[in-house]
Amino acid sequence: MDADSGVDFGNGVYLDTRAAGSGDRVALLLPGAERAAENATFVESLAEEFSVVVPSHPGFGRSARPDWCTTVGDLADIYVDWLERSEASDVTLVGLQFGGWIALEIAVRRPAQLARLVLVDAVGVKLGGPLDRDFADIFATPYAGLERLYYADTAFGLGDLGSAREDDVLEMARNDEALVLYGWEPYLHDPRLGRAIERIDVPTLLIWGSHDGIVSPDHGRGLAAKIAGARFEEIDGAGHRPQVERAEDVARSITTFAG
Repeated sequence: MDADSGVDFGNGVYLDTRAAGSGDRVALLLPGAERAAENATFVESLAEEFSVVVPSHPGFGRSARPDWCTTVGDLADIYVDWLERSEASDVTLVGLQFGGWIALEIAVRRPAQLARLVLVDAVGVKLGGPLDRDFADIFATPYAGLERLYYADTAFGLGDLGSAREDDVLEMARNDEALVLYGWEPYLHDPRLGRAIERIDVPTLLIWGSHDGIVSPDHGRGLAAKIAGARFEEIDGAGHRPQVERAEDVARSITTFAG
């Protein structure tokens, strides 16, 4: 997409953005590196109770990336600025996988509009030691192997890329390229974030797929223990992207949590 199209998020940033639902409560949904179509059922389910805003991050999908936007902190600042300029209040922030890292960065900035935080199989915080691998090496794993890490049921993946729709393959490739930019070094985390998340002061729910092959449920439990009062919920029969494989279950958990 062109840099001058899309929804204006301020500071010259225009993002390809989907809006769904018409409820009084707002959910800002930050995706990971999955294709937008993969989240369609989840967004529809969440929109039964919320007005859902789903931006494609700079460099992902059809969203242009400004030259200055090179870190997850930059992404968080874009969304904090947008929240502060919006008329929204009582916002539920939902971060999916890589989007969970961005959501954590937003939460430690403590915007007044943020009422609650939901993290779904989030990366961003390393809990192990220097030689421990907290996250599977997605950049060195062939796509066929990645599907087994992403999904408990690989039928949810693209399968043979040679037979997949060209648009789907191109979207996946662009998302992967952006993920390398933001998450290559340090690998899928910010060393400072592990300490900073202790400042999070909004109700927090962590949702995790029981068969996540990228970042284990035990990591999710350890992350929940670092956030005051956080709840942890495991989704049976789902991998790293439970909002894809168990869309209605994840949406129901969020709606119940929000009250």
